[in-house]
Amino acid sequence: MDRERVVSTQAQEPRGIVRRSLERLLGSGVVIGGAALKWGFLFAKFFAFFVSFAAYSFWFGSWQFGLGFVLLILVHELGHVAEARRQGLPVTLPTFIPFFGAFVTVQHGNLPPWRSALVSLAGPFVGGLGAAGVWAVGEARNTTWLVVLANLGFLLNAFNLLPIGFLDGGTVWRAVTDSWHRPRIRFENGVPMEALAPDRKHAVLVGAFYVLLAAALVGALLATRHSGML
Repeated sequence: MDRERVVSTQAQEPRGIVRRSLERLLGSGVVIGGAALKWGFLFAKFFAFFVSFAAYSFWFGSWQFGLGFVLLILVHELGHVAEARRQGLPVTLPTFIPFFGAFVTVQHGNLPPWRSALVSLAGPFVGGLGAAGVWAVGEARNTTWLVVLANLGFLLNAFNLLPIGFLDGGTVWRAVTDSWHRPRIRFENGVPMEALAPDRKHAVLVGAFYVLLAAALVGALLATRHSGML
């Protein structure tokens, strides 16, 4: 028997066990780290949602009203998400900022202005439908606070349609003016290939939808005002 070979083999076995243990530990660390990055990001978003819920509950003096208001904000943002995904655009989940609402980020490079406008209009449109649902339930159950909540929901979505800067209405207004005045650029693989006539047909359609949606939201806001505080 080769004594040196036996000793060498016995010495290598513990080292092999340690190496395999370290490899498994490293692999587990990579998996856990990846899950933390992925789910930790979602946790941060949901944590901001609950912070907003607590903040609005304190502000309104009612956890039910605070929860309802945060959910109406969420419905508004999910409208943006749904339209962006319908168009095949990368979009983030809603991020909440207490007392400032929420936002989503949409990647729309080289996108025609009217398509960007549809993403912006989808928020107030779906948000208005959500507020209308709350209004219907409030009227059916004769529950005043639900009608007041619907009133705030209509106000929230109507306010977002103001043609100002970062608001949805500002994006729509820029899209309409750009489609009306600026030539369309045809891209191939991200490279501009051809300049076309301004897309005034879509500018008119988007502008008409904007006006109708704004009128509907303002009308619903006034219709629920008698039962609310606004």
